[in-house]
Amino acid sequence: MKRILDYRKLFDADRDTDLNQLKKTYRNLVKEWHPDKFQEGDPKLKEAEIQSQVIIDAYAFLVSISPETHEQNKIEYTETTTLGIDDYNYKGTTLKVTFQNGNVYEYFGVTRNVYNKLNSSATLDRFARRHILHSHTFRKVMNGTEK
Repeated sequence: MKRILDYRKLFDADRDTDLNQLKKTYRNLVKEWHPDKFQEGDPKLKEAEIQSQVIIDAYAFLVSISPETHEQNKIEYTETTTLGIDDYNYKGTTLKVTFQNGNVYEYFGVTRNVYNKLNSSATLDRFARRHILHSHTFRKVMNGTEK
């Protein structure tokens, strides 16, 4: 969750910021922090290299969790989540789920309590669909191949 908040702060965005606004902000930030703007030996060159990479990562991340992106991929997401869970792991408040078609999604803000209930659930897929898959911020992190 901290990463989401940090990236949104960098882009002065909220959860409903549209992709066009993200793109405009991204372009402005890249123009401001592009390393080519600084001469060799300039103390800000190293900072610009780091900052430009952070901007690129933040943009890709924010696009991946955008409601517009989710809407565009709704059919694929629905098909994936109905296949069932192949594997999952939990770190911090992020649950990474691998589905049976190989697609991997991250779910943010999953509490330890919800994770423990998932572990002890007799019907893992059903519990996940009811309490995680459609109620937490998520993004696709890896494309799988059909088995």
